[in-house]
Amino acid sequence: MGSAKKSSAARTARIEEMRRAEQARERRNRILVVAASVVVVAGLVAGGVVLVRSQSDDGGSSAADDAKSAGKFVTDADGVRAWKGTLGREHVNRSVDYPVTPPVGGDHNPVWMNCDGDVYEDEINATNAVHSLEHGAVWVTYNGDAPKADVEALAAKVEKTPYTLMSPVDGQKDPIVLTAWGHQRTVTGAADPAVDAFLEKFVQGQQTPEPGAACTGGLSK
Repeated sequence: MGSAKKSSAARTARIEEMRRAEQARERRNRILVVAASVVVVAGLVAGGVVLVRSQSDDGGSSAADDAKSAGKFVTDADGVRAWKGTLGREHVNRSVDYPVTPPVGGDHNPVWMNCDGDVYEDEINATNAVHSLEHGAVWVTYNGDAPKADVEALAAKVEKTPYTLMSPVDGQKDPIVLTAWGHQRTVTGAADPAVDAFLEKFVQGQQTPEPGAACTGGLSK
């Protein structure tokens, strides 16, 4: 019990540190954007040159965009499957044909699913959930074969854990799956020690592309 409390406290401290770092990064980015805007405007006035960059999220081939997530799983010694390959990180306003279910990353919707211990009773949009993974969340998913007792126990655990979310995914192969950005594993049930080990390692873990980014203020259903 004591070690579990210490682990939870350490994770909370790490999350707060990540949040502070993200807030500092956002402030720096705002300053850089303002400075860049001033430079661009000055250049347009002086040179009379207009540069237009057009990019459409819906344009081009969906298959070509999704190819950014090409790769394969390699199973580590601890049973976690690590994705070996490129995972796109573009914001897109369309569906994405992810190579695995649930997806472990790739292009995603500009809006994330709330992941501050949020438990969803219905399926959620994968492209929003992937954005949550980018922010360092762990996504707990289950299909119709998962025992009700395990689903309820996992939901209770998720509700107590920041940077997690949970939802059903009927299309997944295994009853219960844990997913982080670029990493995934199956577990036998809520009491499987691998659940806590996965959360400890991957909630705001080293794999996180945007550590400290928000898990609130997104979609709630």
